[in-house]
Amino acid sequence: MEYKDYYKILGVGKSASTDEIKKQYRKLARKYHPDVNPGDKTTASKFADINEAHEVLSDPEKRKKYDSLGANWQQYENFGQNSPFTNRQANGNGTTYTFFEGDMADLFGGGGFSEFFRTFFGDSFGGFGPGREKRVTRGQDYRAELEISFEEAYAGSTKIVNINNENLRMAFKPGLKNGQTIKLKGKGGPGPNGGGKGDLYLTIHVPPHPVYKLAGSDLFIEVPVNVYTLLLGGEKEINVLSGNFKIKIPPETENGKTFRLKGKGFPVYDKPGTFGDLYVKVTITTPRNLSDKEKILIKELADLQEG
Repeated sequence: MEYKDYYKILGVGKSASTDEIKKQYRKLARKYHPDVNPGDKTTASKFADINEAHEVLSDPEKRKKYDSLGANWQQYENFGQNSPFTNRQANGNGTTYTFFEGDMADLFGGGGFSEFFRTFFGDSFGGFGPGREKRVTRGQDYRAELEISFEEAYAGSTKIVNINNENLRMAFKPGLKNGQTIKLKGKGGPGPNGGGKGDLYLTIHVPPHPVYKLAGSDLFIEVPVNVYTLLLGGEKEINVLSGNFKIKIPPETENGKTFRLKGKGFPVYDKPGTFGDLYVKVTITTPRNLSDKEKILIKELADLQEG
């Protein structure tokens, strides 16, 4: 049986901080996730080792106990796992070995790990003698990513998401933002020995929109308006995510003026009926293909302005 060096599996040193361990775990988990490498048994095994290493090294108490036992694993294996042991045992030549005393279920908190742990620590970490019950533990949490369109994020949507070869129908509320993570309780891995299922943490990606700019829950848009409407005033119909409506343009409106439309912006997540504001910036459009008469009239207007 080969000893599992969790530091080597994650590619970190023994002095690595918890943040460094978590960062390296996320990097490797994304690379070796079964959804990224479907049907690859080697990658699946690597992914299991990565999760097992993270389970131990990311928890300060578990890591401390693993470090203290790790130095003596060969002596422990030779000593025999069916023998009762206490904190210190001596052999015939006077050498003293140090072992963990107590229920191994307390060391790593449950089963579902590798053959190394089943052999080294006993069945479900509690198999040191008759009458031991298998420890019931919660299943592994899953992490996944999903891309939705800007319009779907605005209006809300229903998606079929494949997680570990299982299709899950999920309804998303309006107002999702890029990078937002949603926790879906009970959608993770099954719990060993009948334990409850873990959770699913789903990170949402929303690509930028070609027309709208989003800041918080406020939307920003530029709308072209002809020069005559800006000079004389009038109405401009605009098409936005919430529907079509008209805005009033006062006479002599300057190019680049921004109008604020309260409550016409992006939905506020998990607050039904609450929206940010919409900011409409009007930009002048220059008339093209002028007729001779139009040119004469514009020249007369220019002369009047200069006079």
